[in-house]
Amino acid sequence: MQGLADGYFVIPYTIGNYLSSEIFTKAIPTDHPAFAEAEKQAKESAEKLIGVKGKKTVDDFHKELGKIMWEYCGMARTAEGLTHARKLIQDLRKEFWSNVNIPGSLNEFNPEFDKAGRVADFIELGELMVIDALNRNESCGGHFRSEYQDAGEAKRDDEKYAYVAAWEHKAVDADPVLHKEELVYENIQLQVRSYK
Repeated sequence: MQGLADGYFVIPYTIGNYLSSEIFTKAIPTDHPAFAEAEKQAKESAEKLIGVKGKKTVDDFHKELGKIMWEYCGMARTAEGLTHARKLIQDLRKEFWSNVNIPGSLNEFNPEFDKAGRVADFIELGELMVIDALNRNESCGGHFRSEYQDAGEAKRDDEKYAYVAAWEHKAVDADPVLHKEELVYENIQLQVRSYK
């Protein structure tokens, strides 16, 4: 949510520890065909993005996405609002790729182009967050679905949703595929938290 509304992400503190040992990893060879294909796709996407020459700024799209996320996929959400948000984000993505205006070119220092790439990613991530929120028919942690509460308290469904969700992106216009990693607790009993 913070990345979509404010434009940056906060990574877990443990990532630094993990990355600190990566300095000893030898250079990875780039002669594999996957590298050439990834480079080709990146160039094509960059040329397409810079070539749009529309009328709205990158900031216009970023603010619009932030507003959608704030209104419909914030701390409290509903299935109706999330469904509406998904449609709004899909429409925003179509407009972004046909009406964004990025001044300058690819052959110069271009912070607006860099920002446009991040906003394109935020649009994809925003839709994924909405899809994930629609998929969970419960209230748990920072995810509160207004339809799933008991006297104002979060109503969890541990039997159906005790898993970590990993979504696999297939294509822009295709639904992502859900992969589940079940959460297994050996030393504690899952129970609903009450603030009363």
